[in-house]
Amino acid sequence: MKNQNLKRMVLTALFTALTCVATMLIQIQMPATQGYVNIGDCFVLLGAWVLGPVYGAFAGGVGSALADLLAGYPHYIAGTLVIKALMAVIAALLYRKLGEKNTYLGQLVGGIAAELWMVAGYFIYAMLILGKGIAAATSIPGNLLQGAIGIVAAIALVAALRESKTLDKVSANG
Repeated sequence: MKNQNLKRMVLTALFTALTCVATMLIQIQMPATQGYVNIGDCFVLLGAWVLGPVYGAFAGGVGSALADLLAGYPHYIAGTLVIKALMAVIAALLYRKLGEKNTYLGQLVGGIAAELWMVAGYFIYAMLILGKGIAAATSIPGNLLQGAIGIVAAIALVAALRESKTLDKVSANG
């Protein structure tokens, strides 16, 4: 039991860091929304599928919010924390529900639902909290692209990790 808890904590810290770094690694600035498009969603999804909804939410939310803090986007920290955490919960729960019989279907449906939440969440956040009004809609195409890249990259990474048997060794989803 102690080893499983330690493993889960280490993996959560690892996915938090991976999410933060991937989010900061490639950033395409979106001047209209004072935000950016990034590749961090790959690790938000992967963390959700490996860690489950609770620990995946922590890793995805905190890792992404830390990236906003470190990259100089303090106006997005609170929104990102909530949006990315809920994104991970959605991805993990749908993966658990659908992935038992068809892992790929669970990843695809969970990923799409999570990314659609991300697009809607940032639109609502920018429109209402940041006061951008309808101009917040300019973030939708970039966020859709970010989501699509995140899904494809996460599914490809899972396939590679599964092929190498790495997922069997690290899975903390429970």
